[in-house]
Amino acid sequence: LEEALHGYVLTDGKLHADDTPVPVLLPGNKKTKTGRLWTCVRDDRNAGSTLAPAVWFAYSPDRKGIHPQTHLAGFSGVLQADAYAGFNELYRDGRITEAACWAHARRKIHDVHVRTPSALTEEALKRIGELYAIEAE
Repeated sequence: LEEALHGYVLTDGKLHADDTPVPVLLPGNKKTKTGRLWTCVRDDRNAGSTLAPAVWFAYSPDRKGIHPQTHLAGFSGVLQADAYAGFNELYRDGRITEAACWAHARRKIHDVHVRTPSALTEEALKRIGELYAIEAE
């Protein structure tokens, strides 16, 4: 079932991928370690698709870049993900096109704007806000 779900998710031409930290308590240890739960999501309903959305999950004991490379080995298309450097290798051969996450880009611009406000950062934040408004429609 897990292999079938993974295969189904990878057949879409557009995916969202992310990871999140999870505490892991190994037998005999009193302290937790941090593992990672990775997700690959296919969901084109907002583009009019009638195909079922799906999420595939994978666990890893660390956040090494080899994990997204392994998880997405059979995928080609557009990948929307954050700016985690572990995804960068996926974009090198052109098989996967990066669609960066606006929330992460906005946060970095906002941080710069808070430290050193400028007309440029203000305009960038305004335009991203306009994109969010269009997306909300």
